[in-house]
Order: sequence, then C-alpha cells, then structure tokens
Amino acid sequence: MIPPGWPSCAALATGEARVGELVEEVGLAQSTVSKHLACLKECGLVDSEPVGRASVFRLSQPALIDLLAAAETVLQAGGQAVALCPAYGIDSCTEVGLEGNNPGE
Repeated sequence: MIPPGWPSCAALATGEARVGELVEEVGLAQSTVSKHLACLKECGLVDSEPVGRASVFRLSQPALIDLLAAAETVLQAGGQAVALCPAYGIDSCTEVGLEGNNPGE
C-alpha cells in the first residue's frame, strides 16, 4: 500500500520539478499529481515557486530525502504483507464499506 502523494514526493527527492515533469515521471494523471502536491504543500512537506505560468515544486526540508529512502526500504520489505493482511489490507477496506479510502486508489 503506497500512501497518496508518495510517488510525487519521492520524485522530488531527486530535485525540483514542474507538475508536467512529475506527471511524466510517476505516470499519474495531472489532476492527481496536482492534488497530491497541494496536500503535500499544505502539510509543509513541499514548497513551490512560480516560474512563468507554471510552478516549480521542491521538498521543503532536506531531511525528507533520508526519510523517503528509509520508507521506500520498509515498503519494499513489508508493503506486500500489509496489502495482503486480512484485517488491514486492501480487500478489508471494501469488505467493511470503506471504498474510496484505499490509499492505492
């Protein structure tokens, strides 16, 4: 299970980028990436600066790069186990009527 905004945030670990560049890198719809960036910005994880008609986004704190790398390692090691967990996995969300609350959607 990957948290919403994770791909966009992880992509910014390599440097600043515009929404269009992030869309190409993460393979999500522009509207999805824009929503993720707005959320990340509101949470103080991402900063932006207007450049012409677009905005350039960057991680707000350099320590986030290390955090993202550590989280990626944990997700690779145990993410599949969490997704398959009968109590908290993806299928459990639909079984108890929590459709739409699945971070992978």
